[in-house]
Amino acid sequence: MTTNQLPERRRPRPFTQQAMPHTQIGIQPVPEINTELFKRCYSLPDVQNRPTVISVPGARALWLREDLPLAHPEVIARGREFAHIHPDGSLHIALPPERANEAVEKGWAEPHPMAKYMDIEGMVMLYTPLDMDELDVVFRLILDSYNFVTGRNLRPENVFSDVKTGEK
Repeated sequence: MTTNQLPERRRPRPFTQQAMPHTQIGIQPVPEINTELFKRCYSLPDVQNRPTVISVPGARALWLREDLPLAHPEVIARGREFAHIHPDGSLHIALPPERANEAVEKGWAEPHPMAKYMDIEGMVMLYTPLDMDELDVVFRLILDSYNFVTGRNLRPENVFSDVKTGEK
């Protein structure tokens, strides 16, 4: 897990539906940002792009290879899907609880309505990144989730060389 503090998100939180499906209201992804989000996510080692087994139609799973050992399999809601990207560009992920709390406090996420019911305290929805600076922060959080679930310690620059870290 990273110890880098998150910046405050500059945009207001989007409106969301708190019933299932847990979605944003009135947000559309920026095509070039969404393309880069997919590029980064599916460049993570041992992550496969598959249809979701738990989310809405059109969502794409970040699926961990079946033979990959996991440090925290208990935070995966179903199968090997540790996160998924919704058609609107938002994501559901499981973070370490303290990182999830920070992401919520800084305006990058909100708790998933089913998190307590599923006993996955760090399960959150990350809001759709709408520019490259937001994407840098969102990808750091996705990588935090990946590292938490797998026990690895990758940094953005380890994934591929043209990923900016968003750090000054």
